[in-house]
Amino acid sequence: MGPAGRSCRRGEDPKQSLVRELREELGITASEPSSPPIHEIRTATFDMQIWLIDKWTGIPVNAAPDEHDAVAWFETADLDSLRLAHESYLSMLTAVLAT
Repeated sequence: MGPAGRSCRRGEDPKQSLVRELREELGITASEPSSPPIHEIRTATFDMQIWLIDKWTGIPVNAAPDEHDAVAWFETADLDSLRLAHESYLSMLTAVLAT
């Protein structure tokens, strides 16, 4: 399991990329966020921004089954049991949920 929205296209800023990726991968329509990311992670292999999106149109579905096995809501207590796509995701999710 991994987060939706992983890459900016050439000429696209992170907010535009987020809106596009949410539409392509989850089938929802969201406005560009007006606030900065709630968390940022920078490593030697990737940079990731975590945004709070609390309003959207549509029902989240797995609109990109070639990229995601499933889309699901889960409780914080379930984090340890998730099969995550990258070893850093558990600490990232824990840090984000603690904010």
